[in-house]
Amino acid sequence: MKWLLAIGLILSGSTADNHDEIDLVWDDESIVEVQRSDFSIPWFGYPILNHTMLETLNKQMSLQIKKEPTNAGLDDYGKIIPEEVGYILDEKKFKKKFTASFFEKHHSRLQVPTLPVYPKVDSEIIANIRTNLIGHYITYFNSKNQERTHNINLAAEAINNHVVFPGETFSFNKVVGKRTASRGYQPAPIIVRGELSEGIGGGICQVSSTLFNAADRSGMKILERYSHSKQVPYVPPGRDATVSWYGPDFTFKNKYNQPILIRAKTYPGKMIVMIYSSDEINIEKRKVPSSDSSIIIPEEAI
Repeated sequence: MKWLLAIGLILSGSTADNHDEIDLVWDDESIVEVQRSDFSIPWFGYPILNHTMLETLNKQMSLQIKKEPTNAGLDDYGKIIPEEVGYILDEKKFKKKFTASFFEKHHSRLQVPTLPVYPKVDSEIIANIRTNLIGHYITYFNSKNQERTHNINLAAEAINNHVVFPGETFSFNKVVGKRTASRGYQPAPIIVRGELSEGIGGGICQVSSTLFNAADRSGMKILERYSHSKQVPYVPPGRDATVSWYGPDFTFKNKYNQPILIRAKTYPGKMIVMIYSSDEINIEKRKVPSSDSSIIIPEEAI
């Protein structure tokens, strides 16, 4: 593992001997060696720790020593994917340990302390809410349009395995994130002011529309939902949910007393969103018209 710790100011011009070094070690690997003299303020022949330099090092270390936790989920076969615990720098303990090492008279190895960061969704939660299908919806698309199909797949992956807790609000834009070329989205047809044009991320509105109908069917409280300025072919009239990073969003609130699990999957020419919860949920389903698989979806369908 290569570390790119940005401590140029601290290390610049350091020519102290080996006894002056403090070796910062994490996960049995040396991250960087720093010199005590770079953190020292001479005072009547006695070294005093420069707390400003230590605070700079502490902030830089906190940027390097971190890992986001990973929520538990389900794989394509319904098997639970265990959660992964993350970590962050224990800043308070690090400064305390560094201060102690600073006043030692020999080469020191400082084990960088961390704190665990636990995921919001663990295997126990997933096991409890994967049993009861409370709503689903299927839409169809022309898989010959490879760019649009690619965007649909990306957006579906983004919402798949997302858990919405009781009273929590789901935001499509927040969960899926900005649709950019750097994140893998490709140009495909979109609707702009009632006209078809080309834009990065074209096709994701089919994902948001499929999710809207599944969420509506399962009785979620729809908070924000907008239709396209032009009718789309993949859902019945008035049943679409257009989204844009700098414009409309699709949001809903979980009004139940149990968490819900969103499962999104694409197949050749077909997309499905399924919403699960525990057997203890008191579901209030709504009637939602299904999409028509017999409709021929044009290749440029937005």
